[in-house]
Amino acid sequence: MRFMILIKADKNTEAGALPDEKLLTEMGKFNEELVKAGIMLAGEGLHPSSKGARVRFSGTRRTVVDGPFAETKELIAGFWLWQVKSKEEAIEWVKRCPNPLAGESEIEIRQVFEASDFGAEFTPELREAEERMRDQIANYSK
Repeated sequence: MRFMILIKADKNTEAGALPDEKLLTEMGKFNEELVKAGIMLAGEGLHPSSKGARVRFSGTRRTVVDGPFAETKELIAGFWLWQVKSKEEAIEWVKRCPNPLAGESEIEIRQVFEASDFGAEFTPELREAEERMRDQIANYSK
């Protein structure tokens, strides 16, 4: 099972404040544990929403809205992608994580859809196309 682990933003991350050396060291050690355990597939911090944009869809119309975005509690400051056996295992790993922000913070855990989750609508042809695309992506990173 794959899970996306989302670190929620706060006013400091939205202001562009970077972590101090102590937190970078603690997170580095935690990431090393994840890698050694064979869990971490990816993990990155994100720039503040002031450097981002959103594209809104309404039928065939597209509207671009530049950041910053007002609702800090709804924004993401960083993420991991993990391969674990269960949601419970992901929770246990998150509980071991250093607090990613100064003061209170929140980390959200969301399961990633797998091909088998889509049922019959995900036809053999669509599955083949998906596998070809994933193979291409894997080859880009080599």
